[in-house]
Amino acid sequence: MPELPEVEALAQDLSGRLDGRAITKVHVAQFSALKTYDPPLTAIEGTLVDDVSRHGKFLDIEASGLHLILHLARAGWVRWRDEVPALPPKPSPKSTLAVRIVLSPGPDDPDDLDTTPGLDVTEAGTKKSLACYLVRDPLDVPGIASLGPDPLVEEFTREVLGEILVSEGRKQLKGVLRHQGTIAGIGNAYSDEILHTARMSPFKAANSLTDGELTILYDALRSTLGDAVARSQGLAASELKAEKKTHMAVHGRTGQQCPVCGDVVREVSFADSSLQYCATCQTGGKPLADRRMSRLLK
Repeated sequence: MPELPEVEALAQDLSGRLDGRAITKVHVAQFSALKTYDPPLTAIEGTLVDDVSRHGKFLDIEASGLHLILHLARAGWVRWRDEVPALPPKPSPKSTLAVRIVLSPGPDDPDDLDTTPGLDVTEAGTKKSLACYLVRDPLDVPGIASLGPDPLVEEFTREVLGEILVSEGRKQLKGVLRHQGTIAGIGNAYSDEILHTARMSPFKAANSLTDGELTILYDALRSTLGDAVARSQGLAASELKAEKKTHMAVHGRTGQQCPVCGDVVREVSFADSSLQYCATCQTGGKPLADRRMSRLLK
């Protein structure tokens, strides 16, 4: 799932690519992806792109006062195409294409080529959760209106994090970090990485941190996300997924060695997701109970 660092890098990459271009047409290939009807999608056709930005894990393409907003969900992505097909895409449940944004040639495109570049918004898998909105104000999107603070802005201080953790009571740190209404942009992968860097159990109660532990968690959060954003700067969209996977210490590395201590990376499975952690680094050497696996072994 694209999270804050990837969506930030994607916004930066697209901001450069879309500068000086107009949106000439938007095709919806998966009708379930379109979540709004007013203004109609045709309202953005013929408009000039002003900016590309991010709200949590939402991508915002602003054009002439309108906002085409994408939430890529678990398996979505945006792919640049130097040339899109002349024929509109046909809706098909077997296709990964959800939305196609057709663009005008840019100021840097070769003068002798009649190019028709564009963006393909795709979603792999059978569970279609990708969402596309056209709104006049980003806050018209419910998921954006309910976002918590962005963890990389200057206003997100150690004290702000402390207040959040106290207000969340006995909730587990893992869940608090990845809940978008509490802190924006952190998902399953980076919450694993932040907690590994902080050497804290994902099941630790949010309000149980000492003053010193709060400092450690805050520094881990800012450095993990900040370093990931810095590594992604300047990368093309096609390179971002590989960059993310390469630098994971525990997430997605079940059964491999922890790069810090050499212990095996362990996993706890849930109905539709899992978390990874190092027992030596994070839980005093004690493996966490994996209730799903326990039921399978009975």
